[in-house]
Amino acid sequence: MSHTLATLSAALPLASGWSIHSLWMRRRIEAARRDPLAGLWTRDAFTERAERRLSFRPGAVYLIDLNGFKQINDTHGHAAGDAVIRATGKRLREWAVNNSAVVGRLGGDEFAVVAPVYSLDHLTRTLNALTEELEQPVKAVGHTLEITASIGAVGFDPHTDVAELSELLRLADEQMYRAKRTGAPWLTALSLEKECATVNGRRAGRRGTANETGAAA
Repeated sequence: MSHTLATLSAALPLASGWSIHSLWMRRRIEAARRDPLAGLWTRDAFTERAERRLSFRPGAVYLIDLNGFKQINDTHGHAAGDAVIRATGKRLREWAVNNSAVVGRLGGDEFAVVAPVYSLDHLTRTLNALTEELEQPVKAVGHTLEITASIGAVGFDPHTDVAELSELLRLADEQMYRAKRTGAPWLTALSLEKECATVNGRRAGRRGTANETGAAA
């Protein structure tokens, strides 16, 4: 008995040390999958979680683009731009907790969201609340910066619809583009049918396509 107790006593520090190391490794891995500036999931981490979420419950995919972000960088410097991204990330993280959402930064001033949606009215209320949250002014480098955003959204029910996350993001991007062009804070797709021409699998005119001359900043 005493030998068993002695063996267990010797093993406890090793087990404790291994648990601490495992926890440290998990935190390091999670931190590596977070955008360092916004504190949101990176594109790959967002995709993994968003696909899992959409596979079993109805929801909506949002694509968010900040308006005039390039002008903020050009006028006030990159420190101001970084402050806007940090503030936007913080707002989206807090909103995600309250709305059971998955949020990621896709790059630059572009963000993606997957959130549960139970009706068109629920989607409308959610988009209005999200817009109000995002469009609060940001104080940076001695200035108060006015922030506006364009949001495109598309609803999805895995029990009745068939679409990949990439397709849903493409549809949400179309609506975001229309919202930016028309000055609407947000617009939603009424179906899963594409409305815009495609170049290299992306909306024609979008940044990164061959004919992006009409892209909105």
